[in-house]
Amino acid sequence: MSRPEWQRVPRRVVRSDAPAIVLVTGATGFIGRRLCRRLLADGHSVVALTRNGQRARDVFGSMVRVITSLDEILSGERIDVIVNLAGAPIIAQPWTPARRAELLDSRLSVTNRITDLIARLEHKPDVLINASAIGYYGVRGDEEITEAARGQPIFQSHLCQAWELAAQAAERYDVRVCRLRFGIVLGMSGGMLPKLIPSARMRLRVVLGTGQQWQSWIHIDDLLDLLWFCIKQEDMSGGINATSPQPVRQQKFAETLSAQFGWSIPVRVPAGILRATIGEMSQLLLEGQKVLPTKALSAGFAFRYPELNAALADLLRTKDPVKA
Repeated sequence: MSRPEWQRVPRRVVRSDAPAIVLVTGATGFIGRRLCRRLLADGHSVVALTRNGQRARDVFGSMVRVITSLDEILSGERIDVIVNLAGAPIIAQPWTPARRAELLDSRLSVTNRITDLIARLEHKPDVLINASAIGYYGVRGDEEITEAARGQPIFQSHLCQAWELAAQAAERYDVRVCRLRFGIVLGMSGGMLPKLIPSARMRLRVVLGTGQQWQSWIHIDDLLDLLWFCIKQEDMSGGINATSPQPVRQQKFAETLSAQFGWSIPVRVPAGILRATIGEMSQLLLEGQKVLPTKALSAGFAFRYPELNAALADLLRTKDPVKA
């Protein structure tokens, strides 16, 4: 029987001068797991909301307070920060009517319960960091997109708009709300990158459709830095693009990834096959967005990995996937 993850991956915990109590939903997911480890390493306390308590205890051990319902948090307790990452993965299954309802409910139900929690807490949290996605902007071609752009009447945009609107309800209680619109998050322990690496290792450069669609991405470490930046910067609020300042076209992304392993040959997947296979969800693969992190840059946030080649090289050097 293998040891639980918290024993296999030891953590260095330091003492913080201003420790915070942070409630994280979606704590055992790709981003949530890395965020909780970062918070613990920086000396903060973490409360993890999860549907699977045993899995969370295997991941974090006793250093994280694991709850399976927000009702376990008493009204007199102190919660300084809430980071809401909960939501079913949007690209896992085709968007049938039942799947659309599941995607919407998985986001709104938790977010609405967070608002209910805030309403009954005697000491309100300072900030709610709520996940969203650049799907908020819909299909925009070559348009350069800042946070000032509006949504569109298509499903991926409607899903994000509804999620963000639910999060904004917390503002009624004088809680600052940051709605982080994630691009493609690059890491080795989840997300898109591990699915792309096997073909790149086989020296295949996979181009989807024309390959000219934009891909707006962010290194997992930059995302975690930006999350904490938004927590600490009191003037950060509203919609915030969580993407690198250097988006690339999909063909360039494929070239840059395959180049990490040497020479490669192109393999093109026709757009028609993707549309026939997964329907409207193919927009996520074939119709990108050129998203710029204008608010983050204007506030002075510095990206560690603004350029794709350096970001991929760093991630592919990582030996322990749990840490990336």
